[in-house]
Amino acid sequence: MNHSTAIVILNWNGREQLQTFLPSVVSHSPDAEVIVADNASTDDSISWVQKNFPSVRIIPLTQNYGYAGGYNEALKFVDAEFLVLVNSDVEVTEHWLQPMITALQTNEKIAACQPKILSYREKEFFEYAGAAGGFIDQYGIPFCKGRILDSIEKDEQQYNQQDLIFWASGACICIRNSVFKKTEGFDADFFAHMEEIDLCWTIHRMGYDIAYIPSSTVYHVGAATLKKENPKKTFLNFRNSLWMLQKHLPSNKLFLILFTRMCLDGLAALHYLSRGQWRQFIAVFNAHMSFYFSSKNKGKRKALSHYPYVYTNTPFILKKSIISCYYLQGKKKYSGL
Repeated sequence: MNHSTAIVILNWNGREQLQTFLPSVVSHSPDAEVIVADNASTDDSISWVQKNFPSVRIIPLTQNYGYAGGYNEALKFVDAEFLVLVNSDVEVTEHWLQPMITALQTNEKIAACQPKILSYREKEFFEYAGAAGGFIDQYGIPFCKGRILDSIEKDEQQYNQQDLIFWASGACICIRNSVFKKTEGFDADFFAHMEEIDLCWTIHRMGYDIAYIPSSTVYHVGAATLKKENPKKTFLNFRNSLWMLQKHLPSNKLFLILFTRMCLDGLAALHYLSRGQWRQFIAVFNAHMSFYFSSKNKGKRKALSHYPYVYTNTPFILKKSIISCYYLQGKKKYSGL
């Protein structure tokens, strides 16, 4: 690969994660440049990297831009042909990198891909954030091969076939630098969460494919920065999902899908309330208020309007509700959809 590949790990006060997982990235990626982009950390994580891994390049950022903005800023200083964006809580395995790079080198239509993502804590199970590749339903609700809502499958080699997917996980995504720049990167207004799905939707609209590469395996801890129950995470997921739909839905579907999605979000909010989870209820409410009163997304929709809409004409968007499939029909595995 001769350093045509750059592995970029975004860090924010993550010395513990770097100490645990950076050694596997360095030892198993001999032909790639390893970079730590730092979102203005206040701990000693960067000095630790400099002391223990002097070969790792540091890109210091002046503030915490979040996941989306942080990568956008850092990747301005990276010229490699292929970018591999890896969370700081990911353990990679031997020979993990080459299968993804080979997939991009041998098929020019594939713009991005992801490995098989298993749980670091329960290594025989898939991990929530990406599993064996991502999809969405008609209302923008994400799910994966190996993970439907909160039901996570055991890896029994049932998803060992390389295949095309709708979105690749931000926990570990390999992407052509040229395509990343063509899309203008992640939507920095998302800050964190759903930004990789939004980016992948744009990539599809540009006519490229996204692939799942099962011969590459990594192990992800998950929720190392924001815990699942954190109301900020709930807010970002709900708001960003609405923003994404507003950007990418065709005009003849926009109102009905958004209205239905808002109703579904209302039910989710009431569910939180029924369980006494006031902070989660307020997070959903605030997410909708932020969506209703934000005007910045309208310009983004217009900027993408010269690309064809990808919605009804793709097999990667489930033409029904994944929530209905899960709760009403009991379909908790991808193979049952």
